[in-house]
Parts: sequence; structure tokens; C-alpha cells
Amino acid sequence: MVSKALEEYVKAMYVLRQQNGQIRVTDIANKLNISKASVNKAVKNLKEEGMLEYETYGSIELTNSGEELAKKLLEAYDIGVLFFRDVLGLDENQAIKDAEGLKTSISDEAFNSLARYVHKELNLSNLNCLYDINNEKCRSCIKRKKEK
Repeated sequence: MVSKALEEYVKAMYVLRQQNGQIRVTDIANKLNISKASVNKAVKNLKEEGMLEYETYGSIELTNSGEELAKKLLEAYDIGVLFFRDVLGLDENQAIKDAEGLKTSISDEAFNSLARYVHKELNLSNLNCLYDINNEKCRSCIKRKKEK
């Protein structure tokens, strides 16, 4: 089981790879505003957890498990922002802040129900299916409300 702190590293690595095409210790440290030593420790722990592959001074690659975790966390974040901003009416900054910790605070079952509720409430799509955040197919089929 990956800790909440390590989940933040996984998310950052996934985003960096999407943005830069590669993941480097220096970039992770800059993105998370932490020391390279802290990143190296987290990388070691994530490697032991099977979330990434890394050789000292080499590039970092997320494994399938690491990538799946990152996608799951980002999906939860997106649903959280929609819920706090568009359903509850919080301002953007507060919605983002509250959404950052949502997935690590509730069970997958509660999150799946929240996702169905948000999509129904905002008329985004019909999630009367058995939506499951752990299923890549479910995460990729959701139609998001477009920003105006």
C-alpha cells in the first residue's frame, strides 16, 4: 500500500512525463518544491512498491501499476474539483485545495458513488453503469463538462 505522500510523487511523475516526455529527479524536486534527497528516498520506496523502474542517474519510468495509480488519483481529483466547485459552489481555489486530498480520505466505494452523483447532478453523462474508479475503461469513458 502506497502512502499518501508517495501518491503525490506518483501523480507528479505522471504529470511530468505527460508534459516533458521524461521524469527526472530534479524535475520532481522542483515541481514538489522539495530536496533531491527526499525525491531519491521516495523513488527508492516507490521502486520497492513496484510503482516505477529506476537505475541511479537514469530515467524514471512508471510501471503499469504506477501509471494506473496516477490515473486513478487524477480522476479522483477531477471529480473532486467538479463536486466542490460546480455542485457545492466553492470558489476555484478552495475546490482545488479540497479536491487534492479527497481520494485518500474516502473509500473507492464512496468515491464511485460520488462520481455517479456528480455526473448526474451536472448532467455530464449517465453513470447508471457500475462505474468503478479502479477500471481504466470506466475512467476513460466519462465525458467531462467543458470549461467555457
